[in-house]
Amino acid sequence: MTAYRYVRTALVEPDWRRLPGWRGVTESEWRSAGWQRAHCVKTPAQLRAVLGSLVDEDFYADLAADQSRFATMSMLLPPQMLNTMVPGSVPTAEALRADPVRRYMLPLASDRHPRWPSHPLAQRDSLHEAEMWAVEGLTHRYPTKVLAELVTTCPQYCGHCTRMDLVGNSTPQVLKARLALKPAHRRDLMLDYLKRTPAVRDVVVSGGDVANVPWHQLESFLLRLLDLDSIRDVRLATKALVGLPQHWLQPAVVDGVARVAALARRRGVNLAVHTHANHTASVTPLVAEAARALLDAGVRDVRNQGVLLAGVNDSVADLLDLCFALQDEAGILPYYFYLCDMIPNAEHWRIPLSAAIALQDGLMGYLPGYATPRLVCDVPYAGKRWVHQAVSYDRERGVSLWTSSRSPYYDPIHTLPEAGQQWWSAH
Repeated sequence: MTAYRYVRTALVEPDWRRLPGWRGVTESEWRSAGWQRAHCVKTPAQLRAVLGSLVDEDFYADLAADQSRFATMSMLLPPQMLNTMVPGSVPTAEALRADPVRRYMLPLASDRHPRWPSHPLAQRDSLHEAEMWAVEGLTHRYPTKVLAELVTTCPQYCGHCTRMDLVGNSTPQVLKARLALKPAHRRDLMLDYLKRTPAVRDVVVSGGDVANVPWHQLESFLLRLLDLDSIRDVRLATKALVGLPQHWLQPAVVDGVARVAALARRRGVNLAVHTHANHTASVTPLVAEAARALLDAGVRDVRNQGVLLAGVNDSVADLLDLCFALQDEAGILPYYFYLCDMIPNAEHWRIPLSAAIALQDGLMGYLPGYATPRLVCDVPYAGKRWVHQAVSYDRERGVSLWTSSRSPYYDPIHTLPEAGQQWWSAH
């Protein structure tokens, strides 16, 4: 393997005016969260209005075919996210097909594996989070930590979403589960459970994406959460820091974060923001500006939790480029990269455990220790495990077993040797 050579690279905001549909968009409009949300791309026709004839009709047909036959998430792309695809030039169909951000944010039918679009054991709620709800939307999976799902929508939808069972609009393939309780009642029940369960010290506030919770509601929930003496860590989960940084740059939101951070600091609680960047192209100056605004407002850390995706970031160079962009230029700590979960129609994204182990080995020695991301497998029922922690690994059949696990994890079948593929075909 060729050694990676570090070269500091400045972040660049791609010029949105290179795209026909946005040639008249001003900088003030582009920096507006309202404008970004109002101009999200939700259909192939809306994408055509932005890109026009830059890409051919086969591309739009391929996209429509994916939406009708495979997609587990509906299309929702803020202009900010779309603009990071083919960032250095006017996109062509060929360049867009090859683009790593496009590959996971705007999947095509031709991307899907022709024989194994899904693993035979894929599940909609692959981590069984709903089985672990203490109250609706509050997953108590670890002894001292919970996940609070406040909302089931996001400003953008990622094709590989681990919560595709619950999050987003239904698609032709997936009738989504729905939360039954009203949001205010659900938040009350969550806080009551945490008050009654002082062994929980760490709350990940997520969804969906907290950027889709009206700020006054989110702030109220966080202030009540910080009133609980047992809570020592609070983490806000938002892909919008990458996909819609304009949201986190709104003065009212920045001021609100500062109020929450001040209370957390007085109480000695660690307040952090977790985001989700999978490729260096999506880390732009606006993303860095939003991350620094959160840090300046008093958030202790902004951290990145990415997903290992074939054709996106499955090389050491891809991961290191992303980590250095995050760490050096945006003030975002590289934290985790997860193996893609075993949800339906995700096989073309998933990489085998053996590849993840090699990637973790290849990352070592380049970044500071505290900024070297851990590559993990989120094992059903067992939780996060470093990729080196498998207690057994049958590489022929792609079956790994993990400490304390009631359920194994499986490599994508098309990556197995011929004997392993034949075994799965027979079974």
